[in-house]
Amino acid sequence: MDLFNNDPLQNILPFDGEVIYHGVIFNKNKADQFLSSLIKEIPWQQDEFVIFGKRMLTPRKVAWIANKDFAYTYSNATKIALPWTVGLHIIKQEVEQITGCSFNSCLLNLYENGEQGVSWHSDDEAALGEQPIIASVSFGALRKFSFKHKNNKQKIDINLEHGSLIMMQGNTQRHWQHAILKSKKILKPRISLTFRTIYD
Repeated sequence: MDLFNNDPLQNILPFDGEVIYHGVIFNKNKADQFLSSLIKEIPWQQDEFVIFGKRMLTPRKVAWIANKDFAYTYSNATKIALPWTVGLHIIKQEVEQITGCSFNSCLLNLYENGEQGVSWHSDDEAALGEQPIIASVSFGALRKFSFKHKNNKQKIDINLEHGSLIMMQGNTQRHWQHAILKSKKILKPRISLTFRTIYD
């Protein structure tokens, strides 16, 4: 199922979860400024993952930011959080005001073009709690955000616009996987900021 005409504030999942698309929350000028500053200011590093005991690097780059030096482990790799930048804190405050939720951390992803993506996964690490709330802001190239149900394999696609916000909550991570699939047609970069709450 393709949701190309994104309808803000509707749950885009038919069952077993809740994903709310808020649409564009930063106008083009602000979104352009944030994209440029994030590319320059964030100490981006290639993401690490472990397959059959072997440590690998992805072309996609990431950064992990939090209120304190939380250690966050996913894909069998552990990251220690960096402090918030001024720009990231401004974005976080806007997201918290819109969603009514508080976040203490953010995983940032930099996709330099459409040949970089992230494969099917769920953000279901124990440190995120039983029902994680994850608010994701997109800057840059329009990318398709895909969901796939873990049991019946039903798929839902939605286009994430420059300066937009999407929020995953409830049982979404338990029952659905999500991905940013690759596309050779996309030549421009995209940054996603995934705000979340880590529990000690």
